[in-house]
Amino acid sequence: MDETKEEIKATTDTGEGDKPKTTPLIDIANQAAERMENANKETARLQEVQAERDQRVALGGSTEAGQTVEKKEDTPEEYTEKVMSGSLNKEDD
Repeated sequence: MDETKEEIKATTDTGEGDKPKTTPLIDIANQAAERMENANKETARLQEVQAERDQRVALGGSTEAGQTVEKKEDTPEEYTEKVMSGSLNKEDD
C-alpha cells in the first residue's frame, strides 16, 4: 500500500509546490504594448468625434457661450419714456 502512494505522489508532484506561476517579461511587455495600442485606437476615435463636433459648431453658427452680451444704449427719448412708464427697473431683472 505504501508503494502505491509513493508512485502516485511521484507522478503528480512537480516539485514546485505552491509557488505562483511567473510570467516571462516578454509576455508582460506584449500585454502592455497591446493595452497601449488599444488606448491609442480609442484616443484616435475620440479625437475624430471631437473634430466632427468642432466642425458642426463652426458650420452651425455662433453660440452664446463665452460671449458677452452687449447692452443697447437708450436714446434720451427712450430713457424718458421708460422712466415715465416705470419699466426702467423691470428690464434690469
